[in-house]
Amino acid sequence: MKKKRVVVLISGRGSNLDALLHSAAMGCANFAVVGVVSNKAEAGGLALAREANVPTVTLSHKDFSSRETFDAALRTTVDQFAPDLVVLAGFMRVLTSVFVSAYAGRLMNIHPSLLPAFSGLHTHARALEAGCKFAGCTVHFVTTELDHGPIIAQAAVPVLWDDTESTLAERVLTEEHRLLPQAVSDFCAGKLVVEGLRVRVSG
Repeated sequence: MKKKRVVVLISGRGSNLDALLHSAAMGCANFAVVGVVSNKAEAGGLALAREANVPTVTLSHKDFSSRETFDAALRTTVDQFAPDLVVLAGFMRVLTSVFVSAYAGRLMNIHPSLLPAFSGLHTHARALEAGCKFAGCTVHFVTTELDHGPIIAQAAVPVLWDDTESTLAERVLTEEHRLLPQAVSDFCAGKLVVEGLRVRVSG
């Protein structure tokens, strides 16, 4: 079986990347992480990738005069890995429509809320402030609208009475680590069928 090629974009510690690397290392995996790109040289996920012998590239957005020129360079970098799928795993950049369109249907994101609720930042704090009884995470295909696009999978966790932002985040993150590798595997198996804003998992 020829494994699908996955490129992961990160900005931080890379815990979701780590989950993908562990899943890819399994004998039955249908995908391989072939490259990791970060906009921050200090991102902890870069070390995780190197430990797994995955090539890494650092491309700082601060070295570019505009969002457009950065995204053009990012696209060139990503394309060098010839990916079947590009995964945003904690990549803290708003991407231009040109970049998103270049990978339409094969650009995936993991977001720490039950979209469409709480798009953007500070999701756990906002869920607590709103008195939500449940929080969670969403894997979705990326479109030009921030944190929107066809939802592939979601997982919910209860919000406990004594939860803090950090305790809720930790519980949601556990679900992220389960949800993202499964979504990537389903994509690589050709199981994800997009019907408007809905995604059906065939088979």
